[in-house]
Formats: sequence, structure tokens, C-alpha cells
Amino acid sequence: MSTQEKSKEQKLAEFEARINRGEKVEPGDWMPEEYRKTLIRMIGQHAHSEIVGQLPEGKWIPYAPGFRRKLTLVAKVQDEAGHGQLLYRAAETLGKPREEMLEELLAGKAKYANVFNYPTPTWADVGVIGWLVDTAAVINQTMLAQTSYGPYARAMKRICYEESFHIKQGYDAAVALAKGTPEQRAMVQDSVNRWWYPTLMMSGPPESMSVHTSLSMRWKIKTKSNEQVRQEFVDLIVPQIRALGLDVPDKDCHFDKSTDHWHYTQPDWEELKRVVNGDGPMNKERLAVRRKAHEDGRWVREALAAKGRAKAVAA
Repeated sequence: MSTQEKSKEQKLAEFEARINRGEKVEPGDWMPEEYRKTLIRMIGQHAHSEIVGQLPEGKWIPYAPGFRRKLTLVAKVQDEAGHGQLLYRAAETLGKPREEMLEELLAGKAKYANVFNYPTPTWADVGVIGWLVDTAAVINQTMLAQTSYGPYARAMKRICYEESFHIKQGYDAAVALAKGTPEQRAMVQDSVNRWWYPTLMMSGPPESMSVHTSLSMRWKIKTKSNEQVRQEFVDLIVPQIRALGLDVPDKDCHFDKSTDHWHYTQPDWEELKRVVNGDGPMNKERLAVRRKAHEDGRWVREALAAKGRAKAVAA
């Protein structure tokens, strides 16, 4: 029986059987439309996060303390741009043009990670973002490297490899401040205080508040729940914070021997909703910077398009 002759129920059953066997879904394979839409939404949001994610730290490139810090920060920001392009390419395999995704971002219609809508007033934020935020990101991305969609999984493996260096860069900067003068130590503690809850929110709301998790888990787009990813982050990062002599900004944070996990206070999920919907401290400023960069680069895109048309005519 050909694929065209099979019923939708038969196709879905075969699709889910493949996923349960651990096989990857590739661009030319049959897939439920909801699977395609879920992936486009997730990958698009991820790509936007990488692109906007250059901005909070990128502003510190001219002020980085020393050539080595400047060089590593430039390399990190370049990596984020590359990650965004990899992810846009993965989304394009599902039929969504990159130009359309970028238009949605610049118009304020697309969502991206909440953490990139908070200010970075001190150099310590560069270290803490690399240490806390990128650690949370890698835990989530390592899970996504096992996703059922092949192009996304392969992109994530490369991204995770590079992000592991970003964590080292951030941790090294945070350690230098934690072991520095009282003023430097106070600076990094303040940064940890400000980034703690935005980082916890980054994994997404609890399953009871998420309309997408059930289907994503069923089709192995995600292999862990938001709470599992968040708990893994807390269990890893709390001992690191305490080892530097810094405080976890949660008075109720403690190790629960009965569960073998660190207990933590849930974030303000209403704040997450406001921020991802465009009402965060820096949403307007960050999108304004992206719009300006897009407009400033218009002549390059137009020149490349004209060159491509000229080659096509000549051929």
C-alpha cells in the first residue's frame, strides 16, 4: 500500500512507532502537521533567542577588562550569531522561510527566551550569564540533542559543544570577581541575585501551565519535562554558587535528603508571561537594536540579491 493510500491513522501509527524505536524524522518524511508546527515554533523561538542573545553581553565588548576577556567575549557573541543561523536553517527544512521568521521577530510577533530581556548594568553580568544562563541552556539543549527531528538534533550537538566553552568563559570571569576585592565580590553577588529567577524561568512553566508539553513529550520532540530540566540545573548550580562563598538568592533553598534534590522556590510565572509577551525591562530596546541592525544591513542583502539575479541571467 502506497503512502498516499494509507489513512491518516495508519500514517500516525507508523510515525509514532518509528519515534518509539528511536529513529530520526527527516525533512522528506511524512509527519503530522501538528508535529511540524510545534517544531517550527520551538526552533524559531530558539533561533530568535540566539540572535537577540548576542545583545546583553555584546554591549560589554568595548569595556571588557583586558584583551583576553575582550577576545573571548567577541568569540562568544560570534558563536551565538552562528547558532541562530544553524537553527533558522533547521526550521527552513520544515517549510518556514528564514526571511519570514526574521520579519516576525522584528515585528515583535515572535517569542524568544525571557532572559534576554533583562539589563546588564555591570561587567559581572557577562560572567553570570555565561555561568548560570548558559549552564541552564546547555542542560536543555543536551536534552534537545536527543530530539526526534534529525536536523534539529544535529544542530544541537554542534551548539552544545560550543556552549560548553561559553560556560567556562563565564565561570572563569565570575570566579575572578568572587576572589577579588570586596567591591568585586559584591558585584558578582548582586548579579547572581538578579539573574537567579530569570534563569529558573528559562526552562519554561510547569506542565500544568503549558499547553505544548504533552504532545512534545509524546513525539519525543522533548525527552524531559520543564521541571526535570529546571531541577537538574538547580542541583548542579547551587553547589557551585556555595563553593564560591556566594549566596543563593532563595531563603528556602535547601538540600532535601528524602528526594536527593535541592529544594527551591518557584519563580513568578506571571512575570515570565509578561516578559515573553513583550513587557519585559528591555524588550523594546533589544528589538530596536535588532531592527536597526537589520536596516543597516539592507544594502548588503540587496547587493547579494542583485548579483544572484545577474548570474542567473548570464547563465
